[in-house]
Formats: sequence, C-alpha cells, structure tokens
Amino acid sequence: MSAAAATATRSVAQATRTTRGRVKPVKPLSRDRYGLPIPHVNIVVRDTHLCRLQDHYHNTLRDDLMYMTYKHEPKSRKPPKDSKLTYDPENPYTKHRFNPPKGGNVYFKQLPPVTTSENVVQLERIQLHTMLESAVTSRSNLLTAIMAFRALSGESREAGGRHTAEGVEIVKAKTLGGKGWARRGQPIGVKVDLKGPKMYDFLGCLVDFVLPKLRDFNGIPMEGPSRPLTTPSAATGVVSFGLPPYALQFFPQIEVNQDMYPEHFGMHIHFITNATGAGAQNKARALVSGFQIPFQRA
Repeated sequence: MSAAAATATRSVAQATRTTRGRVKPVKPLSRDRYGLPIPHVNIVVRDTHLCRLQDHYHNTLRDDLMYMTYKHEPKSRKPPKDSKLTYDPENPYTKHRFNPPKGGNVYFKQLPPVTTSENVVQLERIQLHTMLESAVTSRSNLLTAIMAFRALSGESREAGGRHTAEGVEIVKAKTLGGKGWARRGQPIGVKVDLKGPKMYDFLGCLVDFVLPKLRDFNGIPMEGPSRPLTTPSAATGVVSFGLPPYALQFFPQIEVNQDMYPEHFGMHIHFITNATGAGAQNKARALVSGFQIPFQRA
C-alpha cells in the first residue's frame, strides 16, 4: 500500500471516530393505565384489502336499487306545513314547559326524500345485541358474550387508533322486567356496532356459513302485503331478525375454538340503513335481499 493510500485511510478512520460520538440514551415510552406503551405518534389502522361485498354493492346493487326505488316527481313538492304546538310559545306561563306538537309525532307519515344518486339506500351499520338472564345472578356470566362478540366483530374500544370505535358495550336495564327479575341499571346484555369493511365481512360470514346450516330458517319473517306503509316500523329503514343459541357455533370465529365459549346464546341482528320516510323498510329489505338473505311472508 502506498503512503498516500495509507494517509487517506487513516484520515477517514479519524473522521468516522470523531463524528460517531456517544450514543444518547433513548427515553422509554410512557405507559397507560393498563401497562401498555404509548407511542410517540398517533397510529391509525387503515383498510388492508378490498371488501368483496362492499365492492358488490358499489358495482352492482347500487345501480339496481336506484332503478327499483326511483319515483319520478315532475313537479316540486309543496313546503311542509308548520306543526301546531300544544301550548303557545309566547305565553310566559308555558315558556319552559314541554311543548309537543298536536296529534303526536307523525314522522312515519312523512314522505321519503327525493330520489337521487346520492341518497340511494345503503347499510350504515349492523348491530348485534343479546340479553342473558343468567347475568342477573352474576355479572361474570356476561364475559362469554363479550368475548364472543369481540371475536365476531373484531371491535374493541378505540381499536386501531380510531377514537370513534366504541367496541363491545354493556347494556343495562332501563326499567323493571315484566317478571321483576331485573333491576334498573343492572347489566343484563351486550351489544356491538359494526361499520365499514368489518360490517361487510360479518355479513359475508352470516350468508356463507351460518344461514345455510340453519335447517329451520326459511327467511326473515315479514308482514303481509296489505299492511300500510305509514306505520312506525315501516318508516324506520331497519331490518331485524334473531338467531337461535345453536347458531353461534356455526360462525368461523367461534367454530375454531368452541371451548372458549362454554355458554351459547341467541342474538338479534339489526341492519340499519339510511332510508327514511314512508316505505323505508321496504327499501331496506330490497337492499338486504341483494346480499342473498331471503324473506318469508308470515
């Protein structure tokens, strides 16, 4: 090695040694009340893949529902009438009194909004709800339902950095039960709301794995065609039905390890849509039937 090359190597080594310096100690992460580390940045978990049923809705069902539920209105609608209140709001003696409209609340008789491409009926959320009578004697009996709902939904409170995620919630009794077995404010059930891709994933599991294995399930019961559209239930835009206790074992999330869930329970499933006004429930049924869920006349 020449003298010039040795001098250059020695200078590079000295420069590297001087710039390296002493490694500063890293400050440990602070921890929350559960002992878990809190990162320095806000981590938010996003979608990792396309949802099959969500893509099916936007590419197929949306256009079909627009065609099925469209109502042509050549003339503009008349402005709604002002509801007459029970008490005069200008009267000082009734100023702070509860002032409901005369004739009660008639929201279910209101006309649906004008049909456009922006308000086509769609799923907003799916709610799972169950009530356990055994929770009256011991609150620990709700643990099985909480674990099962977490496995079915994949939701937990503020999961993935999403502060709007409420996770599995405990339902408390608001009034005394019919037989007096539940006290007011006593935990008696659990519920969870599913939104976004997780909502469609649960719907896919329900249609592909659970409903085909229920031999006594012929479809969601519905009333006869002569029922008027101006009833409170017909204007909610919600489709609800229940599953028996033995249906829980057919979900893939539960079937993989049934020993973790010693007690099986039934549940109510509510499909909540954005449809409002008279005939909103029929629009919701048309949407749900597009995901291969049958209906049956009672």
